[in-house]
Order: sequence, then structure tokens, then C-alpha cells
Amino acid sequence: MAHVMERSPSAFVDMGEESLRQHFLVQLNGQFEGAATGETFNFQGKTDILIRVEDRNIFIAECKFWGGEKAFLETIDQLLGYLSWRDTKTAVVIFSRNRDFSSVVNTILLATEKHPHKKRGPTKEGGTRFKYVFGNPKDANRELFLTVLAFDIPKPEAPHR
Repeated sequence: MAHVMERSPSAFVDMGEESLRQHFLVQLNGQFEGAATGETFNFQGKTDILIRVEDRNIFIAECKFWGGEKAFLETIDQLLGYLSWRDTKTAVVIFSRNRDFSSVVNTILLATEKHPHKKRGPTKEGGTRFKYVFGNPKDANRELFLTVLAFDIPKPEAPHR
């Protein structure tokens, strides 16, 4: 999706979080044969993306526009609150319209280090994809994988006068 957004920025410039999430769901449903849903109740809340296969959650993600370090850490907490003990594969998907995207990525890396449930990582899988091992807030011995994906989304241009 990062390459798709970078190569066709005008297609994404006016989209909000829900519309962007739908693009991810289309791709995921192609791969997981319709098992990916959006705004789905799980454990103690509604998560933005949930993939359930044979009555088992295999992936849970929360999507947000970049709102700074505090909002990012709150998003991780929000996602962790949606997880049951069995849920172990998760992601925070960040959309950014900031001019200095490198600064956003750097803040993500620094902020994640501060999270109290972070155990290990990151494993960097490219310039904007980072994998971590976190402890489940309700059972620190239960480890889960949290991937942070950041996407540079173009800013809508002001109308020409």
C-alpha cells in the first residue's frame, strides 16, 4: 500500500481514515477470502481491522492519522485494550499528512521505546515498518507482536482562486 499511495497520491489526497482503511480491507480480503472486517467488536471495543479465520483472531489493527507522540502512545493503549489473551498479532497503522514525514517516523521510534509494555524491538522491515514484541497488559508473560506501519499521505491542496 505504501508504494500504491506514493505512486498515485492524487487518489488518496482527499480520503479520511475510514476510506483509507477500506483500501486495506480490500487487499486483505483478497488475501484472506473475505475474513477481514472493519469496525469490528473484539474483547472490550471496536477495532479498525480484524481478521478472523476459523473462529480465531489472526490479526487486529488500529488505524489513525498522526496526532503526535501522545496520541500515538494512546493508540497503542487503545489497541492493547481490544486484545484478549489469545490475540497476539497486531498493528498500529499511522497515516501522516505532515510535511516532515521523517520526523514523524523518528518520533514513532522514540515514543515506542517509552511504552511500558514494550519488551523487544524494533526489527526494522523498511523505512516505515517496525516490529516489536509487547507484553499483554493483563498478563506480562503473554507476548504479542505489534507492527507499526507509517504511511505518508499527501495533503489536500487549497483550491485555486
